[in-house]
Amino acid sequence: MSLSRPAHRAWATITRHKRPHANRHFHCLHQLQAGHKPKHPSIKASDLGLIKNEAIQKLQPYSAEQKKQLAAKYTPEQIAAIEAGESAISPEDLYEQGTARTDTMALQYLDDFATVHPLVDKQIKAPESNYDPNLRFKEDDEIAEDLGKFIENAPEEATELDWTKFDEEQRLTVGLEAAERDDPSSLAPTIPKFMHAGIHYQAGGDDDDGDNNEHTQRLMRQTGLDKRAIRRIRVKNLVTHRVVNQTRLGKVSSIYYLTVAGNGNGLVGIGEGKAIEFEDGRRQASNGAIRNMRPIPRYEERTIFGDVHGKVGATELVLMTRPPGFGIRCQQYIQEICRCAGISDLAARVTRSRNPMNTIKATIQALHSQRIPEDIARARGKKLVDVRKVYYGGNV
Repeated sequence: MSLSRPAHRAWATITRHKRPHANRHFHCLHQLQAGHKPKHPSIKASDLGLIKNEAIQKLQPYSAEQKKQLAAKYTPEQIAAIEAGESAISPEDLYEQGTARTDTMALQYLDDFATVHPLVDKQIKAPESNYDPNLRFKEDDEIAEDLGKFIENAPEEATELDWTKFDEEQRLTVGLEAAERDDPSSLAPTIPKFMHAGIHYQAGGDDDDGDNNEHTQRLMRQTGLDKRAIRRIRVKNLVTHRVVNQTRLGKVSSIYYLTVAGNGNGLVGIGEGKAIEFEDGRRQASNGAIRNMRPIPRYEERTIFGDVHGKVGATELVLMTRPPGFGIRCQQYIQEICRCAGISDLAARVTRSRNPMNTIKATIQALHSQRIPEDIARARGKKLVDVRKVYYGGNV
């Protein structure tokens, strides 16, 4: 320090406080400082009386009469195992964190195991005395006679309930009634058809649509899919351009197609086709894409597992996982692939060359190169446990 420097300037230099550099944050909310406490204390649901103990009161220990009924069906060791299992589960956790499935394949009962469910339980076979070797279907005249008897005996103003009851009680066979109502067959019960928005049931065969050609039949044999499943697959042409092959007889021009196909639920594939005719090249690409469909891992059926890289030629890209509601923010070729694969939250960055063909192939390569947590845990000799069901009650 120079001796000619004023003393007050030297003192200002010593006592000067450096201003902290503000860290840049990219969140829409204001950045909370360390040690920040909320203005108002947290209010629990139990303090407001929102948690009721009705379910806890119902889950009482077995009474002497109930234990007597259990002893008639179970051994003492089985009863001890049942009591130990129920004592290990807290009624509070069962009430606060327990969730019931609401999908179409959920069990129709929760704790009443006396009810037989035809989809998951073993069918109780009817006795052999219900078998009738002379059982036959009714003819048209016999069914019309039953309908005439119902009309004669029906009240003057028959309601819809009366017709429904007649339809349920109407017999279609002649012979032993128990053989029709409770057939002693060893066949499994038929699976009911659920009314789902994406599933349509129609009468008739698959040959009524006029789409029975050799290319479709070959694709069905190669993939194992029926026409209805192939028709539901989303197919999109991404790249189309004209190519010329120089021969000794002249130039032969063709049309090149690069197509992506997927079922929107984890299956995606690409196919290439080239032909002189437009329709032949498009069919080659679409059929090749359907044959090349492979499953890709999806996290929560909406995004990918972590960030993955892909490189084909001079094209390099990185696919990045994103939270729910982020959407697909990338170029149009990667967006179409994600729509066919059933990915709804994804970000991508393409570096170096942006050639469309190499970009599409690099995206497929990156999607298939994901490493799921189960494989990583198995390679490290660890056990993977999903704790989200504990902290969020399975509502994930």
